[in-house]
Amino acid sequence: MERRRQAVILAAGDGKRMKSDQPKVLCQVLGRPMLTWVEEACRQAGIQEIIVVAGDRPELLRPAVSESCRFVQQRQRLGTGHAVLAARELLDPAADVAVVCGDAPLLRPEDLKSAHARHQQEQNAVTLLCARLEDPTGYGRVVRRADGGVDAIVEERDASASQRQIQEVNSGAYWFSGAFLRDALPQLTAQNAQGEYYLTDTVALAVGAGLRAGAYLCPQPDAALGANSRRQLQQLNGIARRQVLDRHLENGVDIPLEDGILIGPQVRIGPDTQILPGTILEGETSIGPGCVIGPNSMLKNTTVGAFCQIKASWLTDSTVGDHTTIGPFSQLRPGSHVGDHVKIGDFVELKNTSLGDHTSVAHLTYLGDSQVGEWCNFGCGVVVANYDGNHKYRTVVGDRVFVGCNTNLVPPVTLGDGSYTAAGTTVDQDVPAGALAIGRVRQENKPGWADEHVAFKKGPQPGNGR
Repeated sequence: MERRRQAVILAAGDGKRMKSDQPKVLCQVLGRPMLTWVEEACRQAGIQEIIVVAGDRPELLRPAVSESCRFVQQRQRLGTGHAVLAARELLDPAADVAVVCGDAPLLRPEDLKSAHARHQQEQNAVTLLCARLEDPTGYGRVVRRADGGVDAIVEERDASASQRQIQEVNSGAYWFSGAFLRDALPQLTAQNAQGEYYLTDTVALAVGAGLRAGAYLCPQPDAALGANSRRQLQQLNGIARRQVLDRHLENGVDIPLEDGILIGPQVRIGPDTQILPGTILEGETSIGPGCVIGPNSMLKNTTVGAFCQIKASWLTDSTVGDHTTIGPFSQLRPGSHVGDHVKIGDFVELKNTSLGDHTSVAHLTYLGDSQVGEWCNFGCGVVVANYDGNHKYRTVVGDRVFVGCNTNLVPPVTLGDGSYTAAGTTVDQDVPAGALAIGRVRQENKPGWADEHVAFKKGPQPGNGR
């Protein structure tokens, strides 16, 4: 029978070395908190019970993880062993327990799975995940036995000159027997150069008790990388960015130049889509095949169909159909839904608005809280005045409606199928299907008024300083 699996994520570090007011694990890699990356790796490795060890402000961490995560507090930061000790009462003696760092976003679920398989196969009390680095400076060294087991992990400050030559380092991730971990935690001492309780000392405790300590060597050395500074965080972003770009290139996405391109790890892109410089794709964004995105566009949690063009525009929490063009310099705010064969031109803003197929909104228009049908045309400068200072109201536009330039729509109002509004009209009443709405002051010309009232029309006059 497969043993129950738990994970403890160490996330109590503050942001002092990051020069941040927020906990360190909330610093972002490719637009997502490092803590989110680590939790997701645990979930993908099949670990469903997760304990987060937080610092002084656990409420700041909760939005970054699933609601099912349980939290404990490490009120004093006295080392990794002390952090896991804070979660001891939640550890199941009959479970296998993974302990991972919340600032290690490059931890791979496949490495966690493979390490767990070795942990079970070798019946280890503790199995650490390690990596081989060309420059191991700053990392705890793994001291191996002749049979491949582990004798100890020696922190750099406590290592001898010969031990510092070892290139195999501790990644900071482990698998433990739950029973062993619960028994070992109270035995940790702070007799070291840092005066802290090292979780790495559990290896020596296991060996001293006649139990086996093992190790799994991660194929990629970046599994050991964490972030204690903004420079290291930048390094993690660079590695993660490279991995994501390579994945999309292998899947047939065209990225002719990578300048300024950031693509989040959850983004999906179809083949033959071209991503141009300056484009940022975040969250649960999905883009179909044959599109051109960019340059200088940002899409977040947005779905785009096939064969679309998004030029220098910003789309958030929206959907776009097939064969649609947007931009340049337009914005789709949350709740916007655009159909097929739609044209949205420059300086257009949609907010919580739906556009039917074949509709055109060419330029300089704001549509808020609107439902628009198919084959409609909006002239330049149309505005939906959807907010009266207290409440927001919805505008409904039928099919084949022509909205003239500089029309103001004051909802709640409905424009029936096939209706027209004259340029410069303010519409504050429903327009019946097929009707023309004209709501403007009748033009009156006053001969000679400009010559009498506008000085520059007459040219420079003596003594007026011109």
